[in-house]
Amino acid sequence: MTFERMLRGTALSRVMMVAALGLGAGAAMANEVTLKSADGTVNLTGDFIEFVDDNYVIATPLGELRISAQRVRCEGAACPTFETATADVTIAGSDTVGEALMPLLMSGFAGDLDAEASILATSNPTDVIASFVGDAGFGDDLGSFLVRSTVSSDAFTSLLDGSAEVGMAARRITPPEARALRDAGAGNMVSPAQEHIVAVESMVVILHPSNPVDTLTKEQLRDIYEGRVTNWSQMGGEDVPIKVGARADGTGSREVFEDRIFLGQQANVTGDAFVADSNNELAAFVNADAGGIGYVGYAFQRGAKPITVVNHCNMPMVPNAFTAKTEEYALNRRIYLYNTEGGASEWSEDFVEYATSAAADSVITKAGFINLGVTRLEQSMDGPRATALLNADVDAFEGAVMRDMLAQMSSYDRLSSTFRFRTGSSRLDERGRIDMERLVDFLKDQPENTNVLVVGFTDSVGAFASNLDLSKDRAAQVLSTLQETHSEDLKHINFASTGFGETAPAFCNDDERGKAINRRVEIWIQDTTRS
Repeated sequence: MTFERMLRGTALSRVMMVAALGLGAGAAMANEVTLKSADGTVNLTGDFIEFVDDNYVIATPLGELRISAQRVRCEGAACPTFETATADVTIAGSDTVGEALMPLLMSGFAGDLDAEASILATSNPTDVIASFVGDAGFGDDLGSFLVRSTVSSDAFTSLLDGSAEVGMAARRITPPEARALRDAGAGNMVSPAQEHIVAVESMVVILHPSNPVDTLTKEQLRDIYEGRVTNWSQMGGEDVPIKVGARADGTGSREVFEDRIFLGQQANVTGDAFVADSNNELAAFVNADAGGIGYVGYAFQRGAKPITVVNHCNMPMVPNAFTAKTEEYALNRRIYLYNTEGGASEWSEDFVEYATSAAADSVITKAGFINLGVTRLEQSMDGPRATALLNADVDAFEGAVMRDMLAQMSSYDRLSSTFRFRTGSSRLDERGRIDMERLVDFLKDQPENTNVLVVGFTDSVGAFASNLDLSKDRAAQVLSTLQETHSEDLKHINFASTGFGETAPAFCNDDERGKAINRRVEIWIQDTTRS
């Protein structure tokens, strides 16, 4: 029984990774163990026989089964125990990131390095170790990562106490967390050098597949979660008791859900709610009960029924990749990696650089998350945006602006690249730099004389005419940035800019988050197949 890849000498490691089996050599044991995968696809119980060549071997009624340790963790007294394992870099934080995204990112990183990655579970169910060997497994050890998957808040406490070099979070760092790290000498945690957006994700409200309810408003969700509504018949469904499922306090999922559905207030969740330790556990709860309801990351639905959430100004919000990328879905969230100033090793910097690059897009998609690559959407004249413009009850001045917008839409597709501004400011938000780089890469590959229209919008604060001018100014500013910083790369593109003010809001304008979503500059690209 060996851990060859775990025990190889490493030239680049600062700390040797040590593991040892806590059982007699070759001894078959009759004690029961359970092998579970993080994504819930494997859940096997049997008698432990041995651990060999990075595989668990167990005896089951189906015979002797051999399961790779890269896929599962072992639970039970007879499991092999590993001494505390150390690695070159510890990454800690959100289980949403650690369990669903990190294994595939590690594998993709290995491919980018022409290396082989060995990902092993440990005796701690929250921890896995990934070690990398160069030359497709035939070369030197390159380094190792210990990934600890708990809750998003642990990303920042682990960075603060120095137990992790990289934090992973399914939400943005809060001002108190950022101040605590700054005061400890960790630097500006929201600078581009320390805050890294890896992907975006739509959190999805899920029901049991048999539930006929397709849509719930934010108010209805609040009534359900706070116990004022207890039967699906009150929501137009069957006479079935509602079984509420939630995530624990401190998880990014719960914080995002309460922020978006309960408008930033802590929810008084009904006392009989099932509180799940993970996305997979919550999805399993909903799938097992006809009255179940929960909220999980888009990657964790596992056959449950996703529903449309209607916001407080009656705009239906459907979770899909495009609305996630444009951040126009109510339960959208960003997936982050964080590091402290001067605290990142070359090994961790290489990994973060890979995770935020276009090279990682395919594995991010494979993991069920939404990458930051540019996608294209036809602006259909029978789509919800055009329909809202055609049916708007406005005066002649605003109507003329809407007709102008409809005329432009008829020959342009929209790209997912969307730039947003802070209140009363011409300064782009923290994602603007990333979207700018991705947009330039996309436009580089477009044909000669492609027409691109940079289109500005505002929130509804202020006079319509003033907002119209502001939207045009912001669009011109984004266009100027594109042309000044990337003139050679984009000289084959024909650019123009315009703005439509507060026309066509993407979200409600009656709270600060909705206004922030509406302060945007979109990128439209001509569809040569339409006249």
